Amino acid sequence: MSSPSADLTPQIASRFARIALGHVAREYPNKMDHVLEGPGDAVGPRALHPIFYGSFDWHSCVHGYWTLATVRRLHPEIPEAAAIDDLFAGAFTAANVEAERAYLDRPSSRGFERPYGWAWLLRLQAELMRHEDQIWARRLAPLAEAFAERFRTYLPKATYPVRTGVHNSTAFALALAADYAKAMEDAALEALLRGTARSWYGDDRDAAAWEPSGDDFLSPTLVEAQAMRTLLPAAEFQAWFSAFLPDAAKGAPASLFNPATVSDRSDGKIAHLDGLNLSRAWCWRAISTSLGPDDPLRAVAHAAADRHLAASLPHVAGDYMGEHWLASFALLALTA
Repeated sequence: MSSPSADLTPQIASRFARIALGHVAREYPNKMDHVLEGPGDAVGPRALHPIFYGSFDWHSCVHGYWTLATVRRLHPEIPEAAAIDDLFAGAFTAANVEAERAYLDRPSSRGFERPYGWAWLLRLQAELMRHEDQIWARRLAPLAEAFAERFRTYLPKATYPVRTGVHNSTAFALALAADYAKAMEDAALEALLRGTARSWYGDDRDAAAWEPSGDDFLSPTLVEAQAMRTLLPAAEFQAWFSAFLPDAAKGAPASLFNPATVSDRSDGKIAHLDGLNLSRAWCWRAISTSLGPDDPLRAVAHAAADRHLAASLPHVAGDYMGEHWLASFALLALTA
């Protein structure tokens, strides 16, 4: 693996492609988010989700496809490109997309994958829209619109944020959904996301950063800052961030600058901490781009990102508990 400060090289892109190709169509083991409404609902993942049935769970399969789409666009010369094209051609058929969309019509699917899977599906669609040939974006559009509509319905009644470092993090969802709103030039959706972020987080000051928790794969503190960075104008974000983490340039709170220790990568929850290190690297890299050129935090943030990448980038593969999802988080960091 290249040095932790490297960007996405062709060699890394190829490795990530091989990892994702090895799990997006691997149906088992599988941890389903599926409510049984009757005995007829006791069926397997592929029967319910003809596209996103692999990768241990639905949302990991979605961002596995995002990984493949992203490396395919950024490094079209990789030897896995043809296999990626073949996979997408077989998966993104009109019938398969409609089956995924129709699953959302079930009464018990109202909370399906909220908000993490929603956001990743929109992030995947935003990536597909960046491709020169947008055939896959056109195919996936009905499913993406269904999830965008779920955000439009849910956010106005979500009085409070969910401040966690796992799947129900509302800050992470806002950050990813913003990518879709911008790609679609959907000003109304972007305004809803921005207004929600301000309502939830606008008054936050002096973050204590009591983290990590034992199964975090997101930093509740930094992913909140990432959402605000993504949605606020630069000057407004800089003012907000200086109050949110006023001592960041001094490396405080120290918990945000030191990588988490991963004691057992075969344990799915403990392996989350590799994701925490990678997502912190993503946040620190991205946040630094929104700071002024003379801001002393820029160098501190880059150094923190490098430390977190060094801790977990070598471990994106090896045990399936991490392998089915960690490359996506490494890719976020390397392309920040």
